[in-house]
Amino acid sequence: MPTDLIPNPIVLQRADPCVLRHEGQYYFTGSYPLYDRIVLRRAERLEDLQAAPEVTIWTKHHEGPQSNLIWAPEIHRVNGAWYIYYAAAAIGHPHADVPDTAETFCHRVFVLECTDEDPMTGEWVERGQVDTGWESFALDATSFVKDGAQYLVWAQQDYEIRGNSNLYIARMENPWTLATPAVMLTKPELDWEIERFWVNEGPSVLQKNDKLYLSYSASGTGPEYAMGVLIADADADLLDPASWTKSPEPVFTSAPENGIYGPGHNSFTESPEGETVLVYHARTYTKIEGDPLYEPNRQACAQVLPFDAAGDPVWGIPLPMTRPVPTALDVLPPEGMPQVAPA
Repeated sequence: MPTDLIPNPIVLQRADPCVLRHEGQYYFTGSYPLYDRIVLRRAERLEDLQAAPEVTIWTKHHEGPQSNLIWAPEIHRVNGAWYIYYAAAAIGHPHADVPDTAETFCHRVFVLECTDEDPMTGEWVERGQVDTGWESFALDATSFVKDGAQYLVWAQQDYEIRGNSNLYIARMENPWTLATPAVMLTKPELDWEIERFWVNEGPSVLQKNDKLYLSYSASGTGPEYAMGVLIADADADLLDPASWTKSPEPVFTSAPENGIYGPGHNSFTESPEGETVLVYHARTYTKIEGDPLYEPNRQACAQVLPFDAAGDPVWGIPLPMTRPVPTALDVLPPEGMPQVAPA
């Protein structure tokens, strides 16, 4: 099947999708709609991920700071080992020394490590919370390696800055420890970033054509959700905010003409031919009944990201769904959620 015709969704009802291609296999993870576990799938082709068996590699704790709302796991390969970065919260508020806010949860960033060859069957070990330098709402960690150095980019709240989360970067000492202080790269400030919520979140980094593209998502999780990008030269000091140029406009937005709404929280992978593939989640309708947090119909999608003659990405718009998707659901059933098998 031509890679520009990737059938969507690639996986049903999986928000915050992360796809890693390693040795000819695609590894997929994303937010499980019950927010109680971390799952993996593997397939040779993106279009086969939906039918691939899903393996639970970690489940939430019964109590404590990893006992509630497990969000946005990402799988990465660093120095021959597997790592999953994820956000977790507690039932109640575990941080008595941190002021409560009406707008945010109490998530922190955590790390799992697997040194076995096969992450589907190997043992995953908890490496604990990433100490970002201060305690506040933190989530959506992603990682990349450049010139032998590993970096972490994540979203976190600063109580002195209006909004739910800003994006920060730091170099890492090891995959669960920062080596440098956090540096803020962007905060919600543009009109398109502050619709319903003031949010910069869901970062992902693409290294291509002597540049780094740091994509992120902003605003509320409805049709206003959209993606922006920061760009740095590959030889720049990545810990210097001045090295990054922020696009004043979103680069990937809802496409009502294609029936796609709220695309975002993306990751990048590649086709077998080496083309860049943009992975993201989106909904196919705008009216949400009940609590949007437990509305499971954000579908994991993918499409080829072309580049122009100057070497810059041509983001385009979200393509239509080509596989059946669930209709609107009032609530998520407690024992799971309905699934629609794509043709």
